[in-house]
Amino acid sequence: MSDLYQPGVTPEQYPELLEQKCQILTQRLSEFSPPELEVFASRTSHFRLRAEFRLWHSGDRCFYAMFDPEDRKKPLEVLDFPIASALVNDLMQRLLAELQHNQPLRRKLFQVEFLTTLSGDALITLIYHKKLDDDWEIEARALMARLNVALIGRSRKQKVVLERDYVTEQLEVDGQRYGYRQIEGGFTQPNGAMNQHMLSWARSCSAGIGGDLLELYCGNGNFSIALANCFDRVMATEISKTSVAAAQINIADNQIDNLIIARLASEDFVQALRGEKQFERLKDIDLGSYDFRTVLVDPPRAGLDDESVKQVQGYDNIIYISCNPETLQANLRLLSQTHTIQRFALFDQFPYTHHIETGVLLTRKPV
Repeated sequence: MSDLYQPGVTPEQYPELLEQKCQILTQRLSEFSPPELEVFASRTSHFRLRAEFRLWHSGDRCFYAMFDPEDRKKPLEVLDFPIASALVNDLMQRLLAELQHNQPLRRKLFQVEFLTTLSGDALITLIYHKKLDDDWEIEARALMARLNVALIGRSRKQKVVLERDYVTEQLEVDGQRYGYRQIEGGFTQPNGAMNQHMLSWARSCSAGIGGDLLELYCGNGNFSIALANCFDRVMATEISKTSVAAAQINIADNQIDNLIIARLASEDFVQALRGEKQFERLKDIDLGSYDFRTVLVDPPRAGLDDESVKQVQGYDNIIYISCNPETLQANLRLLSQTHTIQRFALFDQFPYTHHIETGVLLTRKPV
């Protein structure tokens, strides 16, 4: 019998852990004298919409495994995963039962990934140390039908998409429903309920501003889609080809006609805005016709580079979504020279971890 994985925390601990995050964030940004922190608490269980596990083989059985942090070679059997969505937990059990006695599907399978949505869609990716052949595909298609999910098989230099490589999410934000295609392997917010809070907060920050919105690091259009009807026009940029492709589909599916997304790095787009360099992907877009009063940035953990900081300082309103308080603090030391923090929020996107997601609204200081 294998050793069992035991969650390190319980829901009873959540209020205390959340309060610790609030104190850490408030103390870190205290030098900027922000207003009172708005706190958005997460669900205490079944909040994470995606999960991945090693599949461990032991004799005539297999099981999901995670590894002991003190012994990376020691697998811990995962019977259930309470932080993951109820749908992930259900599919974990049903898939494992299917795999136990199905050699074409089980042989050399070493990793399983689940991607689910609040609206009940699901995609499972099976990753192998073998080439996937016709026999595998026949069994996989039958499995897909029994589980009623989309299914992908992967091995080295091979990706077999049996039906589709995405899920479709439906989010409810301020009484409006938005549809989002989320591609396997692409970035999506893992805590869907918290994502709805983030979108609603960003919309409230945008109320009454008017003009046009510029967004950097837009991903699959997560914020752009929900904010489009708050502004006259929205211009957004993203470097990931996969994310931009999903964003274009999301624009069409949500019937949005005032949003354009260009596939460019933030740094390149800044050069284009300044007229320092021309890009073929922007040749049909008249950037000079936009009345950008607001910029939204949701950068990676490294935060904004210095040139991007200088660029966003040129706008009256800055909505900054951060996944790293340290780089946010560094960026705010420059942004606070020209802007003042008007709103300050903590979104507990990752409960029971040290990760902190922050929202800050800044407005230009009077001249």
